[in-house]
This record gives sequence, C-alpha cells and structure tokens, in this order.
Amino acid sequence: MAARGRTGPKSLKRKVGTRLPRKTLAVYCEGQRTEPEYLEALRREPLIRDVAAVDLTIETQGKGSVPLTLVKMAIAAKEKTDREQGEVDEFWCVFDVEWPRNHPGLTEALTLAARHGILVAVSNPCFELWLALHFNDHRRWLDNDGARRLRRTHDGQSDKGLAAQTYMTLRKAAADRARALEKWHAGNGTEFPHDNPSTGMHRLIASVTPPFDH
Repeated sequence: MAARGRTGPKSLKRKVGTRLPRKTLAVYCEGQRTEPEYLEALRREPLIRDVAAVDLTIETQGKGSVPLTLVKMAIAAKEKTDREQGEVDEFWCVFDVEWPRNHPGLTEALTLAARHGILVAVSNPCFELWLALHFNDHRRWLDNDGARRLRRTHDGQSDKGLAAQTYMTLRKAAADRARALEKWHAGNGTEFPHDNPSTGMHRLIASVTPPFDH
C-alpha cells in the first residue's frame, strides 16, 4: 500500500532558461523634446527593459536637422559599429513628413536608409498624429497645425513635451490604429508622401515589445 502524501521522485533535469537575449537599438530622432520624452518613457517601461531585454539609445540632433541628415548620421554610426564589432542590433530614424511644406530630400532619405539597413518610423504629417492615435482613430488629412490641435483635444498639452506615462498604457491601441491606417492606404493605392495621415511608429513599438504583447 502506497504511503499517503508521498510524491514521485524529483526530476533531475534542469529547467531550460527562458531569458531573451539582450537587444540594443539606437534611435535618431528629429524632435528636440516630444519624441525624446516619449522614447525615454518607452525605455523605462519594465515590460520592455526587463522582459523584452531592450537597451534603447536615443540620439537627438540640433534644431534644423532634416531626415536626410538623420539617416546619414545613423549610417555613419552603423558603419562604425560594424567596423568595431559593436553591439547595436538595430539603427532607427524617427522623423516627420511635414505639411503643408514637406521636408526636403524625403525620398532620398528613405532610399538611402533602405540601402544601408537603417529602419525608419515616419509620421505624416508629424509625430503628433502618433500621439493622437493613442486616444482615437483618425483618417482625415492633416497639416502640422491640425495634428497639434488634434493631439491637444486629447491630452490638453499646450506646448511641446508630454505626460509620457499617460501614453505608455495606450501604446498598443495606438499601434493597432497605425497598422489599420497603413492597411487602409495600401488598399486605396495611396503612396508616400500622400499617405496622410499615417505613422510607422507601430513598427518601432513592435521591435521593442515582447511577441506576446503585440
């Protein structure tokens, strides 16, 4: 008769580790305050910092930088990393299209980035559209002023900068809306830079987020 409460012999097999390899991103962004503050909050998120094991380096450039300048700087940094066998896995550029007057050299910047393996998150017309998508869907054309007004209707922010933690809890919804916008433009045959409104920030979010949280 078997003794009550006795359990079977313990397995001598060691559990397989589940820790993800650490991933390092370098992000070059155009904005001086709003984009860096958003990315800093993203970097501090425990789900990203600890679970997804992401190191995020944020590089901001001086006032007046244009997308082509950012892309060239990211290329130079990537080539230096490659030469020195550095540990940066992905190089990103975050910039705007701008309306009514587009940034100069946009197409050249995208072509150069693709040729050198630089990833881009482009917002059209500007980053404020991405912020507004955290709260609601939007499918009407916007210029920069319209995007800023739209964002203000949601968060009440009257100037640059943001209350970043407000956005962190809503970023998955924003990414879903951004993906839907991209699919909508593709279905309509609308091509860059006329895909206004749109934003590629959902791809950057996906790159730093664990697969189970997509």
